[in-house]
Amino acid sequence: QLQASGGGLVQAGGSLNVSCAASDRTFGSYGMGWFRQTPGKEREIVAAINWSGDSTYYADSVKGRFTISRDNAKITVYLQMNSLEPEDTAVYYCAAANRGLRVEVQTGKYDYWGQGTLVTVSS
Repeated sequence: QLQASGGGLVQAGGSLNVSCAASDRTFGSYGMGWFRQTPGKEREIVAAINWSGDSTYYADSVKGRFTISRDNAKITVYLQMNSLEPEDTAVYYCAAANRGLRVEVQTGKYDYWGQGTLVTVSS
């Protein structure tokens, strides 16, 4: 129901825009989040946005470099990633939480998950 795309290989300092398309318009009322995970580590929050897009959250490690946005008409959420660093290398997952009014940062608050897209940043 959530399809992430846009990952790939990029050099340090470069940019990527990953997107997450939902299959059902009800996701337009869901809070959305981007998480990432590397082997041996827990999945961590990267950014989150409420249903209307007027409230966002960013992990300290990506503040000022990443931007989350959404287009409810297209039921798609985006993560624009600039000034990428090798430490950003991970599988990026999008997720949806049916508590759309607030921004959720805990993995357990999310109800649906996409399949993940790999982002590799070379040094």
